[in-house]
Amino acid sequence: MAPGHRSRPPAVPVTHGGSLGAARRGSLRDVRLSHVIAALEELYPPAWAEPWDAVGLVCGDPDREVGRVLFAVDPVAAVVDEALDWDADLIVTHHPLLLRGVHSVAATTPKGRLVHRMITNGVALHTAHTNADRAAPGVSDALARAVGLTGDLRPMVPADDDPRRGLGRIGELAEPVPLREFTRRAAAGLPATAQGVRAAGDPDREVRTVAVCGGAGDSLLDTARAAGVDVYLTADLRHHPASEFAEHDGPALVDAAHWATEWPWLADAERRLAAVSPDTGKLETRVSALVTDAWRLHDEGAT
Repeated sequence: MAPGHRSRPPAVPVTHGGSLGAARRGSLRDVRLSHVIAALEELYPPAWAEPWDAVGLVCGDPDREVGRVLFAVDPVAAVVDEALDWDADLIVTHHPLLLRGVHSVAATTPKGRLVHRMITNGVALHTAHTNADRAAPGVSDALARAVGLTGDLRPMVPADDDPRRGLGRIGELAEPVPLREFTRRAAAGLPATAQGVRAAGDPDREVRTVAVCGGAGDSLLDTARAAGVDVYLTADLRHHPASEFAEHDGPALVDAAHWATEWPWLADAERRLAAVSPDTGKLETRVSALVTDAWRLHDEGAT
């Protein structure tokens, strides 16, 4: 993405309610859900997910036919609204809906209501989470490209069975820039959120080698320091770990919104699904432009 271009997802009008009708939905369906899930699991095998994760098909009949697939970061009510308004048959999200064990999906809870709405309207839900984080290309590859890294990328933590895969990515800018300029370019390359992008370190520090990790990446702070990079960009950095990290002679830190660091992957997953088999190439696909970051308001306070 060119420096200075701000990738702001446009607002998408959402209609609350059901689908647009069985006749049009039926005319679009010619690929079975099982074929789409097989393609997604070829791209992002469930075996690559962390043991604690919950990935794969959440709801949906594998024998049903699908015609439209919506990609989104979060399985939240607004995304389901968009899927129903567009008459989608499948939602593919990065974040799981049911990460922790549940004993009920009754419609008396927000998540239960989403499950009921999707099943009632014939919409399936599939999740690719840490298996997409570890893929090559995966979530962090898309993030690296969005903030301006060029050339080859390598994992911060390579997978045991394949050094091309793993958590995070390390790469280089085409030319060194000051930290203040890299922070500006990162903000321009990522979708806008209330949080924006913030940095810790000398604003004039030269940045060339960059490590990135989509989503919450403070567990890789020591890995970034050991890698000898100039800056580490991730999300959800907490005060005390960031403050202690900044006291050492190590990389600068750039902190972006969790949702924003993972959103660039959606377009990559959409392209890869279309290319993986003749069947999935027939699908209509769409990346949700809804900003589903949890933080909606930012105020600088008194100056």
